[in-house]
Amino acid sequence: MHDYAARLAAEDRHYRDDTDVHSLPDIFHYWSNRYVRPKLEAFGFPTPEAMFGKYLGQQFEPQENHPKRFVSFGSGNCNLEIDLALNLQTHGHSDFVIDCVDLNPSMLERGRASAVQREVAAHLNFVQADFNDWTPEHEHDAVIANQALHHVLKLEDLFGRIKSSLKPRGSLIVSELVGRNGHQRWPEALHIVHEFWRKLPPSYRFNRKLQRYEEMYLNYDCSIDGFEGIRSQDILPILLQNFHFEVFVAFANVIEPFVDRAFGYNFDSQAQWDRSFIDAVHQRDEQEFASGRLKPTHILAVLGKDPSIPTVYHPPLTPEFCVRDTSKVTPEPDGFRDAYDWHSWPHNPQAELEIACQRLDAAYRNLKEAQDQVDERGEMVERLMTELEERTHWALRLKKEIDDYSDLDLHLQKLNNDVEERTAWALKLNDQAADLNTQFEERTAWALELDRLLEARTAQTRELTKALEQLAWARPLDRRFHKFLTAAVNALRRLRNR
Repeated sequence: MHDYAARLAAEDRHYRDDTDVHSLPDIFHYWSNRYVRPKLEAFGFPTPEAMFGKYLGQQFEPQENHPKRFVSFGSGNCNLEIDLALNLQTHGHSDFVIDCVDLNPSMLERGRASAVQREVAAHLNFVQADFNDWTPEHEHDAVIANQALHHVLKLEDLFGRIKSSLKPRGSLIVSELVGRNGHQRWPEALHIVHEFWRKLPPSYRFNRKLQRYEEMYLNYDCSIDGFEGIRSQDILPILLQNFHFEVFVAFANVIEPFVDRAFGYNFDSQAQWDRSFIDAVHQRDEQEFASGRLKPTHILAVLGKDPSIPTVYHPPLTPEFCVRDTSKVTPEPDGFRDAYDWHSWPHNPQAELEIACQRLDAAYRNLKEAQDQVDERGEMVERLMTELEERTHWALRLKKEIDDYSDLDLHLQKLNNDVEERTAWALKLNDQAADLNTQFEERTAWALELDRLLEARTAQTRELTKALEQLAWARPLDRRFHKFLTAAVNALRRLRNR
């Protein structure tokens, strides 16, 4: 996972500021116009861009009048997609959308600005996504892959999703590199590259892309840190497993290093020797293809789902014929004892060495400038590291203060909980005191009532006592009265008895 993330970062860095990703040397255009263009014109289109335009346009046949949805992988700055939208408009088509999918947001933003400027923004939908994880949100009438598939690691998954999203009559339109992974040469091709390399003057052996002199061509693996050519050699076999080829054009192998960006800018497309050299390399490619000893590394193709449609191609280069058997083991060339064929140079050795020295001197200056920039960035990194260390210390102090505040906050929270508990206890006590006060008031009232009754009874007692004291003189009379009364009663009884 870490390796994948590192590759993504490298891919982003490589293309972030690339405003002209498809620019090529003049010698490439000399070669392609002379040798590749006739192959394409035989099938009705002169350039790869015209192939995309032709087969997008075929989706607008009269019986297919519904809105069209296209998706283009690796859109980058969207130059192709904008041109295609303008071309479709020129032919009277307006109801279509092209989804422009790319990993790099900087390139998509440049594409968006250009689309607005050229008034086709309404037809383009910009989608930042990793092809390996892309999920289709629509059915598609056509899928465009212009030099994009050799950046894909999960080819099987991507082709499966393309196939599922492609309508029955839809097309997958491809311009691609299908040689060895990392754009390396297979051993049988590398041997021929070295053969022609010996004929190159020293000044032509300067790698403009990597800014280095290569006495003998170095079979560099471009997929080391990014996704460039990550699974190039698997593209053609997996396409054959998933789709049917309707149009197939295959070309180039040994010629590629000589016309591409690294060394192609060393050639003068107007110079006779340079043209003759390129002609000779191309002819050697064609001979090796016909014999089957070499396989083409470039293809243009239109693919679909209907196997009944015949495949058009230039014999003998069928898709199946052009698949290189990766199990085939060919020994790597040992190189040459003499890396120079001194008699094949277009100008004398002294002049050639002066040109080589000038280019090496320029390379040294570029290297010196780069080293100065590295030194400046190193100093900047040191300053940033110092600043980072200071900010780290500051952050640690701040964290400690925050932790201290956190401890204080916990203490305050504890005190607050304690206060709440005591407040609840006091409120409960207050309720109990209120109940006691009520009981006290009730008992006080009861006591006062008892006191009042006691005073009343006491008054009555005093009055009775006084009355009894007043009646004390009558007690002897009462006894005498009772005595006489008793005697009278007894007298009466005796009288009755008589």
